[in-house]
Amino acid sequence: MSKIEKSDAEWQKQLSPESFCITRQHATERAFTSPLNNEKRKGMFACICCGKELFGSDAKFDSGTGWPSFFKPLAEDSVGETEDRSLFMRRTEVHCADCNAHLGHVFPDGPRPSGLRYCINGAALTFKPDET
Repeated sequence: MSKIEKSDAEWQKQLSPESFCITRQHATERAFTSPLNNEKRKGMFACICCGKELFGSDAKFDSGTGWPSFFKPLAEDSVGETEDRSLFMRRTEVHCADCNAHLGHVFPDGPRPSGLRYCINGAALTFKPDET
């Protein structure tokens, strides 16, 4: 599949100001502000920009950090990773593999089985509950 590319003006028309700032300008939402942080239903978390399914509810856990957290993406090719050296730190940024939307960061302090914590901005996601 080819990458989804749009101008900033196109993304701004499609997204809320907060989602645009986070996904296209690499911002971070304030902790504990996203309703998705407390989402407990079964379903799928998808990219707010392009709709790509990124994380299943079965991989979500309460990390206590204030952001939706997952121990694995839906598939290996769901997200991409980039080294982030901003704010005088060395972190691994996570982005949507299809549209390159900034989602958050991944840290090596998560639960088993992966030991990873994908700390994701809720404003970068949509939630699709299971219909069953």
